[in-house]
Amino acid sequence: MAMDVSGLQKAHTRQLEINTYGLEPDGAIVVGSLKDECFVSRYLVNGDQRPPGTIHHMIVRMKVRGPSLTIEEVEAEMPTVPRAECRQTIDTLTPLKGMRIASGFTLKVKELLGGPKSCAHMVSLVLAMAPAAVQGAWSAASQKPLDPSIYAERAMGFLTDTCWVWRRGGPMEQSHREELKDYLESK
Repeated sequence: MAMDVSGLQKAHTRQLEINTYGLEPDGAIVVGSLKDECFVSRYLVNGDQRPPGTIHHMIVRMKVRGPSLTIEEVEAEMPTVPRAECRQTIDTLTPLKGMRIASGFTLKVKELLGGPKSCAHMVSLVLAMAPAAVQGAWSAASQKPLDPSIYAERAMGFLTDTCWVWRRGGPMEQSHREELKDYLESK
């Protein structure tokens, strides 16, 4: 049974947009945007009323390099925040420099930036950007033939156990491992 929202007033929308741009020879710039829009007037606990409008708008840019997807540079922008103090967190993403987007990334980001160490909205955006960065960087890199000796095992490392289809020992993972083995033996 589908939930019927017809006749209900939309109160809020969160938009995430993540774009990846290829860099030669083996990099990408990943740009993420998080935007919260409120469509109704709302009251704060102190009784103040706020009109509809943008509550948060954050932009994060990451330069990643190589099949390891190592973050070389990261920067943030906060066009719209609910409080001026929020902008004090703009440089808190610096610890991401040098990290690889790989297994354990989410936990490490939460350890480094979780809670009062950064902005919860920027952290959410970075966590959403990671799998998109993997997909986007591979899309950018695979515009030309890839060297299997460099990229094949890395690809399997990214894909294995990311979902039901790519579960360890599942038919897709086994099939791709066999194809890779056959290809490498033919060279």
